[in-house]
Amino acid sequence: MRLSSLADYAVVLMTAAARHCGGIRSNARALSEETGIPLPTAQKLVSKLSSAGLIESVRGAGGGFRLARPPAAISMADIIEAVEGPMAMTCCADDARDDCALETQCHVKPHMAHVNNAVRGALDNVTLASLSQEARI
Repeated sequence: MRLSSLADYAVVLMTAAARHCGGIRSNARALSEETGIPLPTAQKLVSKLSSAGLIESVRGAGGGFRLARPPAAISMADIIEAVEGPMAMTCCADDARDDCALETQCHVKPHMAHVNNAVRGALDNVTLASLSQEARI
């Protein structure tokens, strides 16, 4: 399993925003410069993250955006799903899809929801607060 570049960038962007939590408001341009994420990508991510309710816009002088919840209340799963949509490791785990060629003889399908939930649960246990802390060597 590998995150898309967009999901990876969303985690980096949100981590940078969390480091400013309680301080200055952020904007896409400043976070683009701080993280190295191209400005058009940062703007696209700000829009997706805002639509998902993870960040909120602040209008007017000194405007920008801020986290909609404390960093400890935002998980890596929340961020990934804001960009990628609901997690489904295989088409079996996605109730909206029905395109598996092996479905009629597959004995694994009944277990894939459990596997999918375990992966999502693991990502749900990694908070933005923990990601934004300085790494200790």
